[in-house]
Amino acid sequence: MDLLYSNDKRGQYPDSWYAATAHRLPPFEMLKGAHKADVCVVGAGYTGLSAALHLAEAGFDVALLEAHRVGFGASGRNGGQLGSGQRQPQDTLEKMVLPEDARRLWDLGEEAKDLVRHLITKHAIDCHLRPGVAWTGFDAADVGHLHEYAALMQRDYGYSEIQALSAEECARICPSPAYKGGVLDMGAAHLHPLNFALGLARAAQAAGVRIYENTHVHHIQDGAPNTVRTDQGHIQADHVILACNGYLGGLNRKVAARVMPINNFMVATEPLGERAQQVLTQDIAVADSKFVVNYFRLSQDGRLLFGGGESYGYRFPADITAKVRKPMLEIFPHLKDVRIDYAWGGTLGITMKRLPYLARVGKTILSGSGYSGHGLGTATHAGMLMARAIQGDAEGFDVMSRLPTTAFPGGAAFRSPLLVMAMTWFAMRDRLGI
Repeated sequence: MDLLYSNDKRGQYPDSWYAATAHRLPPFEMLKGAHKADVCVVGAGYTGLSAALHLAEAGFDVALLEAHRVGFGASGRNGGQLGSGQRQPQDTLEKMVLPEDARRLWDLGEEAKDLVRHLITKHAIDCHLRPGVAWTGFDAADVGHLHEYAALMQRDYGYSEIQALSAEECARICPSPAYKGGVLDMGAAHLHPLNFALGLARAAQAAGVRIYENTHVHHIQDGAPNTVRTDQGHIQADHVILACNGYLGGLNRKVAARVMPINNFMVATEPLGERAQQVLTQDIAVADSKFVVNYFRLSQDGRLLFGGGESYGYRFPADITAKVRKPMLEIFPHLKDVRIDYAWGGTLGITMKRLPYLARVGKTILSGSGYSGHGLGTATHAGMLMARAIQGDAEGFDVMSRLPTTAFPGGAAFRSPLLVMAMTWFAMRDRLGI
């Protein structure tokens, strides 16, 4: 069974609030027959769109292949949070990499946020970008660590955009009885993720990228040139970029052993009207300290967009609404009578260390994936870093490729059962509050 077609109709966006409010593009044609390109990019999410756009602007002939529609995968379904730094916090990274790499990784994370803002401004992308993401804690230990982290970032990294929130300050912003304090990062942001992806696609098309949709890549032959084979054609290209994330399948064994697809779920409530103040009193996004993170924000039409719950394997649960309503009511019990208008799932890629996996997987084949829930900025940035590497400037790419991203035990064949056991254990810890 192929994740590309396990939960979705071929060539159709999921029935999400994002899809319902998207600035749609007309479908692009399917690749048929034999073609050539300087660079062939596989996957039209943030990574692939950014790589293709930057390469085309640098004068390369680029073909971008997507099995469904541009922004179809996690790029068009996520929580819309543009977070600071990398997926792991800086105090964790400092224990995992060399001090100079930890500092450079922070700088690259800041560059990623700046890149997203720059692309939105440069290409006039209408995606409702707004500043502010809060991280919230459930008990004194959670909050204490978050406050210590804010102090570290202010002191050691000169990052003044983050501030500690007491229990009272947190409750004034987010009136949930579950949270006991946290931090607010006004240097982070949130946006409409699918409209951002569609805006990148428009910019890439205008720059000369040849975009092909409903074009399933089933084999890549490493060579000079490389050959990318699809259901009804093939492309010969001097360089290939794999930008498939959780939908990679069996295209590359090295990546598949290190990047595990998992499913995450979201709902959109009915418009809340005045009751929106019972969720958030500021137009920010929130993510909490659970291992299986709850994340949420208000849409521009006043709905609660709430993400929570994960599953492992190919199929989404039969009742996504029920799966997400449960954690939503743990955070907002006063919304038990609110109607859910949209419920959807998506597949993302995670790594063992919850850090992105950027690698050279062939002589002229690059891959970027495994963003582990931190992909909006990191994936967009990874696309640009791979475009730069193809042009001869690999400094940023090389820093990211040094991140510790070990293979899952047993490789691709046995990673899923082991991950399920581990994630079930952490989910149980969340439920028990330990």
